[in-house]
Amino acid sequence: MATGRKVGSGGHRKRGLAGRGPTPKAEDRVYHKAYKTKQGAGQGGAKPSGRSPRPSSHGQGAGSDWVVGRNPVLEALTAGLPIKAGYVAEGSERDDRLRDIFKFAAEHSISLLQTTRAELDRLTGGAVHQGVALQLPSYQYAHPDDLLADALQDDAHRGLVVALDGITDPHNLGAIIRSAAAFAAHGVIIPERRSASVTAVAWKASAGALARVPVARAVNLNRALQDYSKAGFTVVGLAGEGETDIAGVPGVDGPVLLVIGSEGDGLARLTRERCDLLARIPISSEVESLNASVAAAIALYEIARCRGELD
Repeated sequence: MATGRKVGSGGHRKRGLAGRGPTPKAEDRVYHKAYKTKQGAGQGGAKPSGRSPRPSSHGQGAGSDWVVGRNPVLEALTAGLPIKAGYVAEGSERDDRLRDIFKFAAEHSISLLQTTRAELDRLTGGAVHQGVALQLPSYQYAHPDDLLADALQDDAHRGLVVALDGITDPHNLGAIIRSAAAFAAHGVIIPERRSASVTAVAWKASAGALARVPVARAVNLNRALQDYSKAGFTVVGLAGEGETDIAGVPGVDGPVLLVIGSEGDGLARLTRERCDLLARIPISSEVESLNASVAAAIALYEIARCRGELD
């Protein structure tokens, strides 16, 4: 089963840009912080601060890297999750689900290693595995700079990156990654702490999109937002009280970093301050807020629509 990831568009999402002209520099766009800095200081702004070192990839432990139980294992296989190893306990009672697992594994050349039930108990941390389990490979995160460079170097497609602030539900993470893939984003940034990580749940919720959309981990999310802003991205934060309608966000013709906060708390104060503008999604007054993954999908759709990139 394929486990490789393709960073960014790789030039495969070419769209005609004839007549659009070059993207204006950040300091020439009146809504961008760089413009205000230039006007106030009479120069191009402060020198960029040093970048934080690239974070190392960390394994998620037995819980999040494992899929256990006959139904979950069969669903994971058919969903195309990457498989590091598959295990079947000796003497497991055969039923239709286990037979389907064996059939799928044989048809797709996936090895299932036979082990003792005690060893499988140890490997899965005592989870109720029903005699079968899959181990996923540890996810190899990109660095925010990798996504930035890919977005700016893709001269056939305007840059679009999604940053998540306080998204702790792996289902939401996976769903947002799926939307990012649907609307040709170059990648997704998550903070290293207080965030959902790429686990089996996120893989499943992404419906395979994690194989195509890279996820970067930022040691300091606010510093990453600042770096993107200095590089010419318009940093757009989604907030219910935002003054700008998401359908009319300025700067969408250039590179955009879309920042999504949690459904409960929204964007953190420091994150808001790093945004060039806050945009809202108009909804009925009878509903307080949207689920984070739903809001992300709507915002990504509107950006793509305003850019004229929808088929």
